[in-house]
Amino acid sequence: MTPSIAPEGTLNPAHSLRLACICVALIAASRTQAQDQPIAFVGATIIPIDGQPIENGRLIIENGKITAVGDDRLFIAPNTQRVDVAGKTIMPGLVDTHSHLGSGWGGDASGPIQPDCRIYDSINVLDAGLQKAQAGGLTTLNVMPGSGHLLSGQTIYIKLNDGRTIDELAIHNDDGGIMGGMKMANGTNSQREAPFPGTRAKSAALVRQRFIDALAYREKLKKAEADDEKDPPDRDLALEGICEVLDGKRVVHFHTHRADDILTAIRLSQEFGFKVVLHHVSEAWKIPDEIKKAGVACSVIVIDSPGGKLEAKDLLMTTGAVLEKAGVPVAFHTDDPITDSRLFFRSAALAVRAGMSREKALAALTIEGAKMMELDNRIGTLTAGKDADFIILDGDPLSVYTHVQQTYVEGKLVFDRANPKDYLYATGGYGAGENHIPYGCCLDEGEHSR
Repeated sequence: MTPSIAPEGTLNPAHSLRLACICVALIAASRTQAQDQPIAFVGATIIPIDGQPIENGRLIIENGKITAVGDDRLFIAPNTQRVDVAGKTIMPGLVDTHSHLGSGWGGDASGPIQPDCRIYDSINVLDAGLQKAQAGGLTTLNVMPGSGHLLSGQTIYIKLNDGRTIDELAIHNDDGGIMGGMKMANGTNSQREAPFPGTRAKSAALVRQRFIDALAYREKLKKAEADDEKDPPDRDLALEGICEVLDGKRVVHFHTHRADDILTAIRLSQEFGFKVVLHHVSEAWKIPDEIKKAGVACSVIVIDSPGGKLEAKDLLMTTGAVLEKAGVPVAFHTDDPITDSRLFFRSAALAVRAGMSREKALAALTIEGAKMMELDNRIGTLTAGKDADFIILDGDPLSVYTHVQQTYVEGKLVFDRANPKDYLYATGGYGAGENHIPYGCCLDEGEHSR
């Protein structure tokens, strides 16, 4: 699997030998299942996110979970496979709170409020973009419908585990249900000819009315449950979706840019008592104290060359720093394909250049996004008991010269830059955009996509 001459930016031959045991033992098996033998990655600088970096650290995983993290004094059991990653950096897999990978669509042109649509039913899990995201170190995504509706549908939280069906990628809660939020939006995206709203005021009015309808629907359901003689209302999938928001079962992921739109989103969440994460927030730097007072979190997009949308013209790279100073939780997102998942580290690096602290910027790529998706008990830090989602880098995570060498999801190797096929997804070129096999170009005959 490892080429005799490593492409530029991959592990050199000496480093490849250090990882030989993992390549031999895991490449065949880990593409289909997590390891069942303890594995200790030793010698790397470990950035756990929930603690200080550990020099000459040790990360031990087993059965898809992290079992221990520590320095070179950490005990390693005799039956543990050791992988020498000296000179490398290990940190948690990256969490993207806002992605459109998988070519999915939510609501259509029939109306502005469609909470019954489930992006779950519309994702192509063989989309090459998912492999490209692995090359950027991403392991968990919130895949969402677009923002052309006031409510465009239900989002889904997925792991990039090379599953062949959406159910294999989906993250499930304790009762087996598929986890996800609800996509909402305001501003200019949803303004068009009727039945869509033509103004910001009408947009908010339509949302209010639909939430009032859902409150009445929920009350009828409760009365029917309490009284066997009362018939329940006819099932309404759209109102059911909003009721899940009202009951706290779904977090609202709210696309919003201008300061006045941000405040409208906050106002609606307070009126109806739902949990909200504000996305994009181009003008959040204008009202940080108001956002802090509301107690809501922000998922920020960082674009080095902003443009194309009038309401985002005041976007600043200092947004992360301003919100950090105000005490507002911040995560970053790609909005892929708006920004490329392979360059997700750039968001943190640009934010640090603009004044955000290194620690908070790295947290914004990992644990803060996990919190916004209510997954922080499973992912976001290198902590014993959490999922073994981690990445191996060949340098500092905020350096433009650093590459993701390997990506693991629940202990399973899903990206290896030394693998020619993965290298193609990482760097581009003929065949890299194919959803299945990069046909007739870059791989030996018989190579198959995952």
